[in-house]
Amino acid sequence: MRTDGLADNEFNMTEGTQKDPLVLFMPSGKRGRFPVGTPVLEAARKLGVYVESVCGGRATCGRCQVVVQEGNFAKHKIVSSNDHITARGPKEERYDRVRGLPEGRRLSCSAEILGDLVIDVPQDTVVNAQVVRKAATDRVIERNSAVQLCYVEIEEPDMHKPLGDLDRLKLMIEQDWGFKDLLIAPHLIPQVQGILRKGNWGVTAAIHRDMDSSRPFIVALYPGLKNEAYGIACDIGSTTIAMHLVSLLSGRIVGSTGTSNPQIRFGEDLMSRVSYVMMNPDGREAMTIAVREAINGLIGKVCEEGGVDRTDILDMVFVANPIMHHLFLGIDPTELGMAPFALAVSGALQYWAHDIDIQVNRGARVYLLPCIAGHVGADAAGATLSEGPYRQDKMMLLVDVGTNAEIMLGNRARVVAASSPTGPAFEGAEISSGQRAAPGAIERVRIDPVTLEPKYRVIGVDQWSDEDGFEEAAASVGVTGICGSAIIEVVAEMYLSGIISEDGVVDGAMAATSHRIIATGRTFSYLLRDGEQRITVTQNDVRAIQLAKAALYAGIKLLMEKQGVEKVDQIRFAGAFGSFIDPKYAMVLGLIPDCDLTEVKAVGNAAGTGALMALLNRDHRREIEKQVSKIEKIETALEPHFQQLFIDAMAMPNKVDAFPELAKVVTLPERKVVTSGGGDEGGGRRRRRDRG
Repeated sequence: MRTDGLADNEFNMTEGTQKDPLVLFMPSGKRGRFPVGTPVLEAARKLGVYVESVCGGRATCGRCQVVVQEGNFAKHKIVSSNDHITARGPKEERYDRVRGLPEGRRLSCSAEILGDLVIDVPQDTVVNAQVVRKAATDRVIERNSAVQLCYVEIEEPDMHKPLGDLDRLKLMIEQDWGFKDLLIAPHLIPQVQGILRKGNWGVTAAIHRDMDSSRPFIVALYPGLKNEAYGIACDIGSTTIAMHLVSLLSGRIVGSTGTSNPQIRFGEDLMSRVSYVMMNPDGREAMTIAVREAINGLIGKVCEEGGVDRTDILDMVFVANPIMHHLFLGIDPTELGMAPFALAVSGALQYWAHDIDIQVNRGARVYLLPCIAGHVGADAAGATLSEGPYRQDKMMLLVDVGTNAEIMLGNRARVVAASSPTGPAFEGAEISSGQRAAPGAIERVRIDPVTLEPKYRVIGVDQWSDEDGFEEAAASVGVTGICGSAIIEVVAEMYLSGIISEDGVVDGAMAATSHRIIATGRTFSYLLRDGEQRITVTQNDVRAIQLAKAALYAGIKLLMEKQGVEKVDQIRFAGAFGSFIDPKYAMVLGLIPDCDLTEVKAVGNAAGTGALMALLNRDHRREIEKQVSKIEKIETALEPHFQQLFIDAMAMPNKVDAFPELAKVVTLPERKVVTSGGGDEGGGRRRRRDRG
């Protein structure tokens, strides 16, 4: 526990006064106190926040742009305002005249701190931006798109046949393609005659029909033959947004991209964003605009990557957790912030893209998968569609680990679901040296059980830290912090090496034999890397991971009890974070229950795969709509047994549950109880394990 009055992940860059302004950088979440007059760029560098600057602070390159976020950020106890930063000076004015500075942007090398601030580092200015690891699937998806391109040639006007051009077009589409009772997007009606004549009476109509029972719609019309149309599959996560551009005709993924969700600046976790809406009258609108702008930006990127005009995008499918779902649609999420966590709408939805400010073809349609419950959303529905526990006999556990973990457990007989508020610790937030996955972040860790010396891998560097050439290679990206996959591994390795007890207490007695164990106030930390940027794992870091993993495990255990099973047959990790978790370390930590490790697999961005399936085959939309109505949602907050399950899950791997499958590949330490002061109360020696 800190004794200096600062938050766990807050660094005091002054000589000690608490009166200095507090500055929070987003999306990294790093913060610290700095004297009035400190340039924002200097503050960022001291905190290890990556803000690019090529000109050495001369305000000529314009790479160091930042945005001040205004509002009351209750979670961080910050009221941020543009009044808390110096006004534009001569350097910024000159840059604006010569090159142009977007509205609301400041040059961090010239702007100085006057008061508490929340600073957003725009992702379009960051070269070493977060690695968004939600990749496309290589799965073959049978195509039955909601959009069909239909080329027809119609008769020219005839004074003896006064039927209108549009009516003759409809008749020919019905005759050639069988689409009856056609509707047409209203914006196309004034354009029909011009398009017909431009195409010399041969045109391609894009027909949208989601359900066989619904009336078909002409959503786009092209002169001549048009032989390609595109769709977007998008997963709006609370931390990242992932998008794929897909050919609706071939199913080929022609472009994929992702970015940090810009809503992070309003709150790292979902409840913080709900709180922001509650406390700021324009909070909902601001977050809706932010996510839609990000999506429009991603559309531009995937279109550039695929060499596609954005007006050729005719269909879109989105998945998101309930709060992201509501904010994207412009719905106030306040009701989701309190019991009974009521959704404004839970069923699948259809929109015109234009009506929600998505900049694609004027007639493009948007489909959103159904939400399962108040905190189990359309993303969980997408993952369920992708992995299909309801399609098999084995008991499958599907876990999407994020700031809010979504859990599905079941088989073809029954599927139950729950959510657990794991918080942002697994993604690097609330960890003293934590950061998101980006070049320079430690992503793999091993600790020698005898010497306690570590070795690690860093994103952007091929070698391990104990291999020749590592330091030279690492110098180009730096070693800046620990990302989520490494946080799992380092805490598990600390347990396996005896540095922490099963209750998560760092053994201070080891400081007598290893310089890696260092005193931090009344507790101890593990020194992972010493140097210009010191990286440690503190007692508070271990506690944060324990709380997060206990919340997840308790939710899983509750579902197992509801299903009446003692073990699961398969475990599937979904999501960007899940894709990079080593299953063995996840089990050592007690993040997941015991299972044959060969049956524990990462399935990537399963929610995004589900969106792709729904985009390319409208039958999958009906499939998941039907299954969602059958899934049983368990509300953990209402289960009296949940608290005891949570307490048991704080231990590593667990206080009461056995792990016989894990014991086949890892020798777990004997129980060792350590006091917070570092004394060994458990006595006895711990067994060394076979490192394999």
